[in-house]
Amino acid sequence: QVQLVESGGGSVQAGGSLRLSCAASGYTSYCMGWFRQTPGKEREGVAAITTDGRTIYAGSVKGRFTISQDNAKNTLYLQMNSLKPEDTAMYYCAAGPSYLGWWSLLRPVGYDYWGQGTQVTVSS
Repeated sequence: QVQLVESGGGSVQAGGSLRLSCAASGYTSYCMGWFRQTPGKEREGVAAITTDGRTIYAGSVKGRFTISQDNAKNTLYLQMNSLKPEDTAMYYCAAGPSYLGWWSLLRPVGYDYWGQGTQVTVSS
């Protein structure tokens, strides 16, 4: 059983930065992703990393967000820079099977395990 616990959310002004962390336990080899959701909208993929370290980003965050992982600490990160009010959302980390296809990495449906989420609020 995989357990994921996010942290690092908070409130920040536009242009600021935050780093989200996701502590993982109970897994061996999974694709990992960050997703976000606002009330009334579907959950959307933000960034994902494959088991061999390839990364993919949503167009809206490319160049501003960086996904990384520390395998020794079993921790996934999302460094968010140049934050905008439209980045305000609940952010979730997720773990999916290692064979998840490239074009499925940013789709929530392929992921099996989810954290409880951490809120990010960006004010203008």
